[in-house]
Amino acid sequence: MSDWKPISLIDLKKEIESGVKLMSQGQLELWRKISIKPEKWIEEEFGKEVGGFWIVAISGNHLVWYNDIEEGFNISTYSTYGKIEEYWTEQDELQLTINKLERHHNNGS
Repeated sequence: MSDWKPISLIDLKKEIESGVKLMSQGQLELWRKISIKPEKWIEEEFGKEVGGFWIVAISGNHLVWYNDIEEGFNISTYSTYGKIEEYWTEQDELQLTINKLERHHNNGS
């Protein structure tokens, strides 16, 4: 990780814009309901070392966040605002992550 640098907010917004352009109508409707202004949250395993990760959406107790170590969006849970409970290494684009969340909602999980 010596060469790793955290993603800038400008570059994160570009990643978000790219994903939004590729969303289906259903994904876009969900995104509009759950998206937030990106904010940094802590994750205990790797997040402290890198200054946290960008949260881009909240749906119930689920978060959509960008893992800039792995360069992809992930879904995790939270029970304390500001703290990601699970570290994942998905390298998904935003629309794929929203698709996973949409399926999760449709399954009633």
